[in-house]
Amino acid sequence: MTMLKALLLAGTVALASPFAIFTQAASAQETVTVAGIETTRIVIAPPKTELARIIKAGLSTAYAAAEKGTRTYQQTQKLYFFYGARHFEPLWLSKADDGSIAFSPNAERIIQVFKDSELEGFRPSDYLTADLDVAAAGTDPMKLAALETAFSTAAIRYAQDAFGGRISPLDVNKTWTIAPKRINEAEMLVKLADSSEPDKLLLALSPTQPEFLGLKAALAKFYDGAVMDAAITIPEGKLLKPGMQDERVTLLRQRLDVPEPDIPETAGAAVTVDINYDEPLVAAVQAFQESLGLNGDGVIGPATIAALNGGSATTKEDIVANMERWRWEPNDYGDFQVTVNIPEFRLWIMNKDEVHYTTRVVVGTPKNQTAVFNDEIEHIVVNPYWNVPSSIATNEIKPHLIANPGYLASQNMEMLSGGKVVNASAIDWTQTNINRFHIRQKPGAGNALGRVKFLFPNQHDIYLHDTPSKSLFSRSFRAYSHGCVRVENPMDFADALLALEPEMNAGTLEAAFGDKERWFNLKTKIPVHISYFTLRVDADGTIRSYGDVYGMNQRLKELLAE
Repeated sequence: MTMLKALLLAGTVALASPFAIFTQAASAQETVTVAGIETTRIVIAPPKTELARIIKAGLSTAYAAAEKGTRTYQQTQKLYFFYGARHFEPLWLSKADDGSIAFSPNAERIIQVFKDSELEGFRPSDYLTADLDVAAAGTDPMKLAALETAFSTAAIRYAQDAFGGRISPLDVNKTWTIAPKRINEAEMLVKLADSSEPDKLLLALSPTQPEFLGLKAALAKFYDGAVMDAAITIPEGKLLKPGMQDERVTLLRQRLDVPEPDIPETAGAAVTVDINYDEPLVAAVQAFQESLGLNGDGVIGPATIAALNGGSATTKEDIVANMERWRWEPNDYGDFQVTVNIPEFRLWIMNKDEVHYTTRVVVGTPKNQTAVFNDEIEHIVVNPYWNVPSSIATNEIKPHLIANPGYLASQNMEMLSGGKVVNASAIDWTQTNINRFHIRQKPGAGNALGRVKFLFPNQHDIYLHDTPSKSLFSRSFRAYSHGCVRVENPMDFADALLALEPEMNAGTLEAAFGDKERWFNLKTKIPVHISYFTLRVDADGTIRSYGDVYGMNQRLKELLAE
């Protein structure tokens, strides 16, 4: 579109005939019958005013210069057909009785959306550019034509930002393969042109998920002049257990809004009841820990202090970054769906906006990050083989084989070549590339995937699975896997997941436990969303903050600030 504006100012060149090309822009085409065959005919209405003729010339220039098959070509074609269906008359400009040119009422409504866009997590300057200066254009036809096109560009940019976000997920992380949501720009212009309330049309493009709306409401506080709660930082220190005394107790009461205990008037000056870690404060800490999936034991250690400090330091930039990530998500999550939130180390099943089941998970390490994407659970595998990734074979298993040729047997593993098992101990691993072979761990109690895995085939080879390493679930920080997601209570999860499968439940899977791999195909595929939200919003508007485990929230904030 920038190229289009530049070419508008460059003058007029000959245009290759558009009649051989068909488009989906409904207002610029009509269905006709020729020799008994129904076909589509492009309708290009001739311009009737000087301004319309200049708009046509500029659009023609851009259309002719664009390379066929490119996105620029498609957009200039659609824009040409769009304006062609309306005699190339301006959409955003109107002429007063005295001959002066001004923005139309519809344009003014959209300008107000631009001005208020910070409430949507945007920058007004991205849309209210210097190109939208009607006074500077005056009555110069060429400048007015450029102004008209610039306004269409700004309106479409806002529409796309609201619908699909400003930043590509892949620019944040190459493994965040969320399918980008894009509007049909020609259709959007038609809708804006036909609408008596184009402002509401643009605002309706933003997500409607309750958590997005909660973040939007929180963002509004920054612009209403309301003073946000100051961040209360709890200093690091020794492990604080119920019944102990600590100077930090005063800050903890402020952070969790727990009143100080009453001190009798007869108490001496040396009384220290105000720094006692007493039962009311312990109960508040336990409730806080449990709300974040931490151990609700009331003991305040490094993880709880980090969570307390993170939860109190919500910034405008954090809110905007999380709103941006919501714009990437599907409009329809599915009535029955699974979500994993990486920073929260938690999984839950939603059934028609109600939490059907939730449990703790272990996700990938910062080095072996769990990817962010959306898919569908299609299979459950009982007694799974663990097919060892090549990176683990090279970096972890090969050194063990060099030191101990019998290592694979000790781990219930086997090596295959051409589908046949080979004797790994007979190979000189100092001279052999291990990735010439396929290594897998056989089913069994010690299998790295445990007894069951939940498959949603994807390019990242990520899935949900059981694990024999249960102790990790008791930790507050749970980023320890090679990328897959480990589920704390896999059979409880399976039972909840199979609510839509009348002929299958957890008992069906448990009956198949043994030493042979068994596959169960779901009749109803279940949407699964691997997400990365550092802020969660409760129904009452309370914002819960989680650590930026992979540093990706900070990365997105930097991109949004550019």
